[in-house]
Amino acid sequence: MTEQPAYLIIDIGTGNVRVAVAAPDGNLFAVERADVIYHKDELYPDALFFEPAVLWQQILQLAQKAVAACKYVEIRAVTASSQREGIVLLGNGGELLTGLPNHDHRGREWEDRITGKDRIYELTGRYPSSLFSAMKLTGIRERRPDLYARCREVLSISDWAQYMLCGIAGYEHAQASETQLYDIEQMAWSDELCAAFGISTDLLPPLHQSGTVQATILPAVASTIGIPESAVVVVGGADTQLAIQSTMPGSGDIVIVSGTTTPIVRITAHYVIDAHQRTWSGRHTEAGRFVFEANAGVTGLNYQRLKEIFYPNEGYEVIEAELARTGQVRCVASLGSLIAEEHSPLPKGGFLFNTPVSHELTRADFVRATLWDIACSIRQNFDCLLDVAPYGLDYVWACGGGFQSPLLRQFIADLTGKTVRIRKGYRQASVAGGVISCNLALGVPGNQMNETEEIHPQDTADCATWYRQWKAAREDLKRLYVQPAGKTQAI
Repeated sequence: MTEQPAYLIIDIGTGNVRVAVAAPDGNLFAVERADVIYHKDELYPDALFFEPAVLWQQILQLAQKAVAACKYVEIRAVTASSQREGIVLLGNGGELLTGLPNHDHRGREWEDRITGKDRIYELTGRYPSSLFSAMKLTGIRERRPDLYARCREVLSISDWAQYMLCGIAGYEHAQASETQLYDIEQMAWSDELCAAFGISTDLLPPLHQSGTVQATILPAVASTIGIPESAVVVVGGADTQLAIQSTMPGSGDIVIVSGTTTPIVRITAHYVIDAHQRTWSGRHTEAGRFVFEANAGVTGLNYQRLKEIFYPNEGYEVIEAELARTGQVRCVASLGSLIAEEHSPLPKGGFLFNTPVSHELTRADFVRATLWDIACSIRQNFDCLLDVAPYGLDYVWACGGGFQSPLLRQFIADLTGKTVRIRKGYRQASVAGGVISCNLALGVPGNQMNETEEIHPQDTADCATWYRQWKAAREDLKRLYVQPAGKTQAI
C-alpha cells in the first residue's frame, strides 16, 4: 500500500504537551499528550521552572507512540509550536540548564528598576512586566548569577524543541516578539532594548521565519522516533499565532482563540500600537503581517478546573445537554478575567445568586455563568480593539478547544453582533497551524482546511440585560479587592 505523506507536530502548551501526526489537509492520524511537569523555585516568591531534559524525553515518547499508531504514513516534516513568553536556557555545547514557562514571574521583584517604559512599549508593543522573557532573564541574573554565567544561548520553547530535532539554533519572529528584546517594526533584535534590560545580545540566536525549512532532522532523533532521516525540521512558532493562522484570516480580520487564555487578535499589514498602552502588538507567524491583541486572561483554565469540580466524571457532551435545559440566568460569575483597559486582573472571583438558595439552582447554572463570564470578557476586550482601530466586517474567526461549546459560540455571536466563523480543525488549532507551516515549507499548494461553520447572532433582548448584570457584578468585585497598581497583565 502506498504511504501517505504526513507531518509530525509538537505542541507544547502551558498545561500539556501534545504530539500529533497529521496529513497535509489537516486530518489527524494520531494525537498523544502528557502533562508538562513544573517545579516551584523557592528562591523567588512567584517562580516556576521545568527540566528541559525531562520534557524532551516526554516529547520523544509521545512521538514514538503517535508514529507507531499510524500505518502507511511517511513523515516528511516535523515542526513545533509552544506557549509564548516561555524560554529555555542553554549552556556550552547545548547543555540544558533550565526551562522557564510563560507563568513564571521570577523577575517581578525587579520590575520597578525598569526605566524608559514608554519607549519599551513603543518598540515592543508591550508594557514591560515579569511576564516577558527579558524580566525572566533579569530574575536569573540577579538571584542565580552562577546559572546566568553558564548561559550561552536563550531559545523560545518551540525553537528549543526544533533545536533538539536538528541541532540548529534559531528564534522565530512571533516568539521573539514576546521577549521585549526584539524591535517589532524593524523585525530585528534590538541593542537598545537589550541595554535597557542589561541582557547581552550574544545570548540571542539568529532569527528564523515560520514556514521555512530549518534543517534535516538529526539521524539519531529520527531513529528514536521511528521516522525517515530525510524528514526536514520546519520553523513553527508561537502557539497563538499558529492557531490564528489555522483560520486563514485576511488582513484586518479579528480572530478569537479560546485556549488556556483567550487572546482576541486583529491581523494587520502594519505595526499598530495603542496610545493608551492597553493592547499588545507583535509579529505574526505569517511573513509580512502583524498582530495586535487584547487578552481575557486564564478563562479556559478556569472553565477546565470548574468542570473538574462540577462534572468530574462526565464529558463535555453531558455538560452541553444540561446547559440546553437551562434557559434562565440564576447566577452570575466573575472569575478573574482580564480587561485590556484595566491595569490589573481581578484577584478574587466568585458566583453571585439570590438568597435563600433556590431549589432550581443546578451545577449547569454555574457552568452557564462561567461561559457567560468568558463571553463577556471577550466582548469587553473586543470593544477595546475596536477603539484602537474600527472594525467594519460582519464576522469574526474563532478557534481553540473552548469553542467546542455551542453555547459559548452563540454567546459571542450575540454579544459582538458578529457571525462567528469556525474552520475544520479548530479544536487543535495550533496543530492545524503547524500543518500550514509544513505545507508552506514543502511547497504543498493551497490549503484544504476550508470547511467552515457559521454561527449567526440572534436578536435577543435578554442579552443586553445579562451583560449589564455581569458588568455590575464585576465592578462590585473591583471595588472590594482591586488596589491601584501598575500596568501589569499577569496571565
